[in-house]
Amino acid sequence: MRIGLLADTYKPHVSGVTQYISLNKQVLESRGHEVFVFTFGDLDFPDDETNVIRSPGVPVADTGIHLGFRYASPARRLLETMDIAHVQHPFLSGRLALRYCRPKGIPIVFTNHTRYDLYAQAYLPMLPDVVGTSFLQAYLPSFCKEVDLVIAPSDGLKRVLRELDVSGPIEVIPNGVDIGRFEEDIQPIPREELGVREDEVLLIYSGRLGPEKNLTFLVRAFAGAQTAYSNTRLMLVGDGPERDNLEDLAARSGLQHKIVFPGMVDHDDVPSYLTAADAFVTASVTEVHPLSVIEALACGLPVVGIDSPGVGDTITDGENGFLCRNDLAAFTAKLTRLIADKDLRIEMSERARSSALEYDIQRTSLMVEERYEALVERPKARDGRVLRRLWKRLRGAA
Repeated sequence: MRIGLLADTYKPHVSGVTQYISLNKQVLESRGHEVFVFTFGDLDFPDDETNVIRSPGVPVADTGIHLGFRYASPARRLLETMDIAHVQHPFLSGRLALRYCRPKGIPIVFTNHTRYDLYAQAYLPMLPDVVGTSFLQAYLPSFCKEVDLVIAPSDGLKRVLRELDVSGPIEVIPNGVDIGRFEEDIQPIPREELGVREDEVLLIYSGRLGPEKNLTFLVRAFAGAQTAYSNTRLMLVGDGPERDNLEDLAARSGLQHKIVFPGMVDHDDVPSYLTAADAFVTASVTEVHPLSVIEALACGLPVVGIDSPGVGDTITDGENGFLCRNDLAAFTAKLTRLIADKDLRIEMSERARSSALEYDIQRTSLMVEERYEALVERPKARDGRVLRRLWKRLRGAA
């Protein structure tokens, strides 16, 4: 198959969606498919992979994000030769898929990767919550009716889509992780390099340091746990617009020597940081399918998180970690319990590794591939492919 993956943003922008697209592309290519990423951005960016098709876009400050409302002619013509189009974002890429692929009979798949309602609240707090919800209720149901398949990466996200009045069929297929990366003999980052003693309990978060990740809540919970167990450290791996605020909060809380900020690290080095820690912590409620949490589980780390779509679908309370309601006291209590009980952390570690196997990219990509094949073989799609091939031959003859 010729598979087009349509994304509003791609490399060098760093996100869980970008990481998943790249990984899924590699696996599908290893199975003999031709896979293309259609996106916007710097046309001269030196990609480390083939078949990334960029169209010009307007840069958004220094975020690495480019906005565009049409594909360049060569990109459009190439897109029209695909057997299937898989949309990763519903607004720009989604509309372009409908514009270019629907008239050609190319099946369109849409995966909803993001809690757009909560992201809007994080970045546009001046707007009432009802504005974001009303817009999504007006847009997403109609968009989803126009595509051939809607995928939700978790049961929780499927429930969110239903609450937004998306009425058609929704299939739950997790976004995969390269579990094999975490099954090798990983050498952890030496704790002395991090300024952490061997007898200290090291908690880790990895990911974007953005307002949507609720990290000030996490730092406050850590401060509360510190009052009972001072032999604890918190490491926030990553970078983003909240880093300065978090460092300032750590200083004002007297925790500047207790919270480690390694900054952005290469994705290949993340397992070494994870295996240096004792537990993973996240207070995010905006996750759809938390890849960082799954990576932590694959490294044998129990997780403390808030019971919300995504995290709540990945963590089983008391088994591979702890879940609690979105309440500072409740979160701090669960965090303190895990810090205090080393034997419990060891017990949860093996269950964490086992639970991560469900999200192996080899398994999840096969599930997606099977859905592609079923859509491509539908009579309407077959007719569309015949017409495209005939048109291509006629153009060549001319």
